[in-house]
Amino acid sequence: MTQTNIPSDRFNTEPGFRLTVQVPEARVHHLVNAIRTQDPLSYGDYEAVSFRTAAGVQQFRSLGGGRNIPNDVVDDVPCVELSVFLPDDTALVGRVIEAVYNTHPYEEPVIFVTQCQRTTHIRGQDEDNPNRFWNAPAEDWLPKKFR
Repeated sequence: MTQTNIPSDRFNTEPGFRLTVQVPEARVHHLVNAIRTQDPLSYGDYEAVSFRTAAGVQQFRSLGGGRNIPNDVVDDVPCVELSVFLPDDTALVGRVIEAVYNTHPYEEPVIFVTQCQRTTHIRGQDEDNPNRFWNAPAEDWLPKKFR
């Protein structure tokens, strides 16, 4: 991927990969922990940064070529999508995907890898912005230790 130059005094851009995995919600923490054995999931001044959707429905029908017998009906499994940013390092991405395969409960996990760019803030800018949580009354979504 060619990095797009987006000039700004407010943020930097970095090339990398977005990894998205569909997984039963009960197993998402196992998957995040496995990914973090390979990468700390850093994002600017933070780490362990990931996103998961609310549960949706994943559908599949076994064709019988793998571990499961062929099936005539489409099965539904409640799943979430977990997504993380990984640095522009294909060897690292390969190790992370192997960790997903080793931890995921499926024989054929649904994994998407997309080249992308992310933005990270430039420290010390916009500190007095009234929209920042530290400049406003605490809201319910804010972890108690930051209120």
